[in-house]
Amino acid sequence: MRMMSLALMNFKNSFRNYLSLVISLSFTILIFFNFQNIIYSDGLAVLGAKNKEYTETVVQVISFVLVCFMFFFIWYSTNVFLTKRKKEIGIYVFMGLSNQKIGRLYAIETALTGVSALIFGIFSGVLTAGLFQMILFALSDIAVEISFQFRIKPVFITSGVYLAVYFIFVLKGYINIVRSSVLSMLLGTKQNEYVKQNVAILFVKAMAGTVVLGTGFYLAVRESGNGVNIMGNLFLAVVFVVIGVYLLFGGLIPFVFQGLAKNKAFLYGKERCLWVNSVVFRMKKNYRTYAMACILILCSVSALATGFAMKNRYENVKIFESVYTFQVLSSWPDLGEEVRGIIGENTEITYSAEIPIIALKEDTVAANENFGTYALVAYSDLKKLAENVGLAFDFQEPEQGQVVRASHLSLLSLITDSSHISVTIGGKVYQQTEEITVPYMGYLQDKVSFYVVNDEEFKDLVPLGQKLYTYNYRMEDLNVFETVREELRRFREDVISDYYMGIVSMDPSKDTLEWIKISYSLCIFMFMVFILASGSIMFMKLYNDSFEEKERFLVLRKIGMSHKVLQKSIAAELGAAYGLPFAVMAVSSYFSVHALELMMKADLRIINVVSVLTVSGIFLLCYILSVLTYQRNVGVSENSLL
Repeated sequence: MRMMSLALMNFKNSFRNYLSLVISLSFTILIFFNFQNIIYSDGLAVLGAKNKEYTETVVQVISFVLVCFMFFFIWYSTNVFLTKRKKEIGIYVFMGLSNQKIGRLYAIETALTGVSALIFGIFSGVLTAGLFQMILFALSDIAVEISFQFRIKPVFITSGVYLAVYFIFVLKGYINIVRSSVLSMLLGTKQNEYVKQNVAILFVKAMAGTVVLGTGFYLAVRESGNGVNIMGNLFLAVVFVVIGVYLLFGGLIPFVFQGLAKNKAFLYGKERCLWVNSVVFRMKKNYRTYAMACILILCSVSALATGFAMKNRYENVKIFESVYTFQVLSSWPDLGEEVRGIIGENTEITYSAEIPIIALKEDTVAANENFGTYALVAYSDLKKLAENVGLAFDFQEPEQGQVVRASHLSLLSLITDSSHISVTIGGKVYQQTEEITVPYMGYLQDKVSFYVVNDEEFKDLVPLGQKLYTYNYRMEDLNVFETVREELRRFREDVISDYYMGIVSMDPSKDTLEWIKISYSLCIFMFMVFILASGSIMFMKLYNDSFEEKERFLVLRKIGMSHKVLQKSIAAELGAAYGLPFAVMAVSSYFSVHALELMMKADLRIINVVSVLTVSGIFLLCYILSVLTYQRNVGVSENSLL
């Protein structure tokens, strides 16, 4: 029989065993294909050129993350597949086949599995592409007409990336088999299955894991003396947390369980002997899986928190842009009534306010944020403006040598503490007491760094710059926006050339930040992808473990163990398998979400709790399915008693 025929026969006969692998890989392909389809379809054109460009950049970044995830997921799944198949294909040695031919047989079978997953994933992706975009734009609250558009480029990109990664590990498996002995193939599923680990080594790994993980947590929320949370610290925090989680599952957790196993009072109470010892003996083989699942669900919680933080940021930034419809900046001190008259001829004015500012020369200011354009505002003038506009005003007047910064809202900020910052104005050092983000100065506050000083200080600092007047208006009928803007433009042309006059107009029909709304929706998708991926990894691992446990449970039944005791043991063992990654994630998520809170100045505690509860619900479902499947495969389910 030729190799291809034998491989096809094995593939058909064992397809049921491959099904979990095919479905998991297909899901990964489906998600990656849909992200690529977003880029190459016409759906983003409705956002405008700038929003489309930003959204494509975000999607490309997420696609890179998905490729990294795909790499590790295929690595893990093909290793599990190889371990499971080694004993079966090792029998071919006794049929006279060489290791090279056995390796070829494995490579063909694995390739058939991978290609099947690719075909199923691409087909499912094409069918769900429209639905994916519809959900994406619905979550983003963007009205767009969705039409089916098939593009061949996403198919080629998805197939190329997936096959390149997949066949790396097919080749790795082939080399592994060629270099394996007959004994190692026959005992492939037994290697490292029941191995108690050295207590001293576990203790060292436990201490190292605790220190490394604690360092990662500290770096995630650390603030330096000047209030800057450096991006390098965040990168190091991610690295330390990942390493710490692996050391925790490879050191501290097995160390604790081996200690519990030595405590006879604990071990023999409430029928713990079976499942505790099983966890101890299998931890060396499974700890990487638990660590991977923990990191994935931690990523999912972080992705959801990031999405909601961006949504919150978007809404606040939009408030900045909508406080005033028109802002006129001029050196003319009595311009307000004339501008009011022009606007009032076309629509009612909801509110208006004017305030003098000092536009500072760039070389007179030295500040950490290097904003480039600076201005001063008197405390009493700003308070009066807030009363006219109806904005909250709850900070104290700065003392001599103090300033309060009125800043804009950025998507994220590396400055997490604004109370330890100093700024030099005209050679004098001022202490910044706080930073406020209430949009008193509207859109100008997004482009100019305003510092609030007390009234006396304001008068003394006038010589350092040019005194200008800002006239701010919010009009009621936005339908006449273009008419008013044109009349203001003509008025500016007629103004005497001795005066400076600039106009800022906020077009209500344009939204340059819709890419943030899309990013928010993509973060929700990533949240679901990472949760489902971690759940599928845990289910697949425990599903394969159940086949390896058949003989042990058969022996336990023969020596008189009741099905009820064995069922409780399986439930407890799998509960530990799902519970440990979840517990570590729940603790770690507090620090990752808190770091986001600092950078994005948003309260994400409720999102953290909701995301953790969502993970617990999905893990509970996977746990129940795993228990039922495990009990059936080892022959202790209720059906097996009939």
